[in-house]
Amino acid sequence: QVQLVESGGGLVQPGGSLRLSCASSGIILSINAMGWYRQAPGKERELVAHITSGGRTNFADSVKGRFTISRDNDKNTVYLQMNSLKPEDTADYYCNADLVTNSGTYVYTGSYWGQGTQVTVSS
Repeated sequence: QVQLVESGGGLVQPGGSLRLSCASSGIILSINAMGWYRQAPGKERELVAHITSGGRTNFADSVKGRFTISRDNDKNTVYLQMNSLKPEDTADYYCNADLVTNSGTYVYTGSYWGQGTQVTVSS
């Protein structure tokens, strides 16, 4: 069974930094794209950053120049470095991975989500 576990959220003052991590575990044959999403109260979930297996990245306009995404393929882990945080970055952050796994009978590609980690930017 595949699991994604996020860590690194918390309370930070405006202008501060946080680094989120998302570790994937279970039967993972390969990981294609990985991404970070966020959902603020009363709003829809939105893409924050995305990284392909080849390392190509893209970011939401609202975080460009402030956030970076990286991945450690050996550890099946994706990171989100968040700098110059603003109150509007406050949200629950979720990681997502499109990966290939083996059920024991079938090999298939699935999209998996972590449970989320809360980020609060406030003075």
